[in-house]
Amino acid sequence: MSDIKPPEKILFPPEKIYLKWRNMWAIEAGLRNLGNTCYMKSVLQCLTYTAPLANYLLTREHSKTCAQRGFCMMCVMQNHITEVLGHPERVIKPLAVYYGLHNIAGHFIQGRQEDAHEFLRYAIDALQQACLRDYDSLDINTKGTSLIHQIFGGYLRSQVKCLNCSGESNTFDQFMDLQLDIKNSKSIIEALKEYVKPEVLELCYKCSK
Repeated sequence: MSDIKPPEKILFPPEKIYLKWRNMWAIEAGLRNLGNTCYMKSVLQCLTYTAPLANYLLTREHSKTCAQRGFCMMCVMQNHITEVLGHPERVIKPLAVYYGLHNIAGHFIQGRQEDAHEFLRYAIDALQQACLRDYDSLDINTKGTSLIHQIFGGYLRSQVKCLNCSGESNTFDQFMDLQLDIKNSKSIIEALKEYVKPEVLELCYKCSK
């Protein structure tokens, strides 16, 4: 990974990301269906129990410095996670997410069933944008040091190596999710191995063989 250009600055210190739960929680609050919102509920539950995200948002550190006057997905998730984990065995209406749906995914319609994975991607993008609101002019590698990218994202290296001249070329691309072929795989591990399986290409860019 040494070929990746170093970021101009670090937006969120990696040592402050705790992968394991810092506290133990009782049975969580349930989420009420607001009308064809099963997709939303499932995603909110996944995000709520993503330990490094919840650990950070429960500190309320984001809202202490957030200057956004309008919709902020980080603030919304902070309030949601705090309420869900702080009020066990209750039923909560995720109204802030429901009414802010057009801010998360503009083409989604309230009351209409939507795709959970698509909503998850838009939700994570909204979280990332909330972290980058004051950093639009920064280089892409600096943006990759945000809390959200460090939790959900990564770098994909594509390496082309010539077996004749040993010429080697590496490119790195940021990603927030991987599209795996799970239908033809018996496990996630198998799908990941298939995803990174080497391919044989024609014509080397250095020796033309």
